[in-house]
Amino acid sequence: VQLQASGGGLVQAGGSLRLSCAASGGTLSRYLMGWFRQAPGKEREFVAAISWSGGRTTYGDSVKGRFTISRDNAKNTVYLQMNSLKPEDTAVYYCAAEGGRWAWEVDVTTTAYSYWGQGTQVTVSS
Repeated sequence: VQLQASGGGLVQAGGSLRLSCAASGGTLSRYLMGWFRQAPGKEREFVAAISWSGGRTTYGDSVKGRFTISRDNAKNTVYLQMNSLKPEDTAVYYCAAEGGRWAWEVDVTTTAYSYWGQGTQVTVSS
């Protein structure tokens, strides 16, 4: 499965963006999905994940209460709604997918995911 992340851009602090991750070459309906981000000079960081059933989500501590992950299996797309953005949210955001998981399973580690999108840049100005 190939993943294409989009929706990044430049936004002022306090603003919102919605990232999308569209799949081709397969259906995402049975894939655990995650969002990660990487700022310059830093390691890739977990942001959010959603089980393939959609019934369970988990978030990194730095984004809890501000970001929401969701999925529309009919559209083969996963979303990351980002509100109350801060300059420290500036990074390249990547979506990732992993199959063969239980319906309610989530994972926060980069090594758990086999498929990665190309990333989309999010820049938050102060």
